[in-house]
Amino acid sequence: MFHAPVDDIIHALRHEGGASFGESCPDDLLHGIMHEAARLAEDVLAPINHSGDKVGAQFLNGAVTTPPGWREAYHAWRTGGWNGVVAPADQGGMDLPHLLNSACIEMWSGANTAFMLAPILTFGAIDALGAHGSESLQKIYLPKLISGEWTGTMNLTEPQAGSDLSALRTSAARHADGSYRITGQKIFITFGEHDLTDNIVHMVLARLSDAPAGTRGLSLFLVPKYLVKPDGSLGARNDVRCQSIEHKLGIHGSPTCTMIFGDDGGAIGYLIGEENRGLACMFTMMNNARLAVGLEGVGLCQRATQQAIEFSQLRRQGRAADAPEGTLSQIIEHVDVRRMLLTMQSLTMASRLICYRTAAAIDAAHRAHDPIERQSATERAGLLTPVAKAFSTDNAIEVASIGVQVHGGMGYIEETGAAQHVRDARITAIYEGTNGIQAIDLVMRKLTLSGGAALRAEIQDMRQALAQVRAADIPNFMLALEQLDGAVESFEQASVYLSLARPDEKLAGATAYLKLFGLVRGGVSLAHMAQQQNNARLIALARFFAEVLVSAAPSHAFTIMYAANSVTEAKSVF
Repeated sequence: MFHAPVDDIIHALRHEGGASFGESCPDDLLHGIMHEAARLAEDVLAPINHSGDKVGAQFLNGAVTTPPGWREAYHAWRTGGWNGVVAPADQGGMDLPHLLNSACIEMWSGANTAFMLAPILTFGAIDALGAHGSESLQKIYLPKLISGEWTGTMNLTEPQAGSDLSALRTSAARHADGSYRITGQKIFITFGEHDLTDNIVHMVLARLSDAPAGTRGLSLFLVPKYLVKPDGSLGARNDVRCQSIEHKLGIHGSPTCTMIFGDDGGAIGYLIGEENRGLACMFTMMNNARLAVGLEGVGLCQRATQQAIEFSQLRRQGRAADAPEGTLSQIIEHVDVRRMLLTMQSLTMASRLICYRTAAAIDAAHRAHDPIERQSATERAGLLTPVAKAFSTDNAIEVASIGVQVHGGMGYIEETGAAQHVRDARITAIYEGTNGIQAIDLVMRKLTLSGGAALRAEIQDMRQALAQVRAADIPNFMLALEQLDGAVESFEQASVYLSLARPDEKLAGATAYLKLFGLVRGGVSLAHMAQQQNNARLIALARFFAEVLVSAAPSHAFTIMYAANSVTEAKSVF
């Protein structure tokens, strides 16, 4: 049984929220929304998670059927108005902070990751259409997407073009009425076909015949499953279909589709933004999706941790070191099991804080009145997004794996559910840009934002936070502070090195740098929140994280600054 960690979430929201809250979200509204979101997670989504994994999505004669109970769960989701939490009020949304929605996404993803992929992609379609779509397209499609009556998808990948979008071949041809005809094949399209809604709104990257080569020649098109009549009702079926669905390691309830556009002359599509500027439009969708995937990672961390703790309190095995002779101890009394559980809990909380910090930066980028503050927040969000996505999902894989270890042999048995968390978590490091790509984005593009000003501001923020923790004089926390101080110093040294390094040196150290960034940022945020809340449990987690996990920071810095040659000069071994 899944229990949403509302108290931990509210602590984290208040710590990272800053200007995200206030009059737009007073305490009573915040608590009300969090508890209602928790109720949906616990009572509606969690009960169909394991059965959805066992049954999976089914494909027959071009139609996709979701697992039993999923249509009813989606109806509950939709009627609750959850699709419109951050959408503008004048378009039917609640216009609440992204940070609040992020907390909801975490809870719902922890309850049922596969189910939540449909709403998450719809959030992205809403963002892309709202930012770049014409007024006429917004009028037709936004209300239906915001209400959840229709869902959205993202169509990028093709058989020959995975992460390298310059190789896309799906074509678009102009039509006399101002629309376009889309022809091609897309693979790995999440919820590309399903039975949850009457219509599906596909966001499709395609190339015009006279477009420039590479990614500069991509355009973005809205391609509905069913065409829409002038009165808003559904018309004829568009020339797009699902050819098959994938058989996957995890997220079985989520249909991953191969989509065919243009069997009969071309699917009718409508341009989003400008011709040959589609990638910029799509990144509006992808950047928010990357944060959402990071939140999936946090949710999976939370669920795996919660289950491991519950199991360790029930399972008796052996005698703990301080237990009387003849005692059969709960395994949570064994020191090494406690070490594993502390690792799981502290990685979960550190990942949560980084994701919430990223969401708060997105809010400030949209809501701040001062243009300089908005620009600073935009750069902070850009800097943190790859860290939020990759650090949290890497942790989800590690935490879920530790959860299996805590269960012992029973963790390897499907009926306990611990194995499902490992299988579901594994994809999160791959989709929406692999974690290697996140690391490359971080070192090749994000570190140099405004000449490195965004990174310097983040380091300065960490030092100020540690100064406040030091001033609080928390008992038995001095060693943790020393570790965190040293980690920030290692991070700054590695950052300076990368800013001056050759491209191959940056690339060789990219993954280690992202890991270092996450450890340092997560450790400082966890210590700062624990100090501000004066919460004994959080202080214990912050101390463990700093003394045990953050101690790896100098090793990561060494790898970043000295490992390039061992990578670049090893081509002959392959």
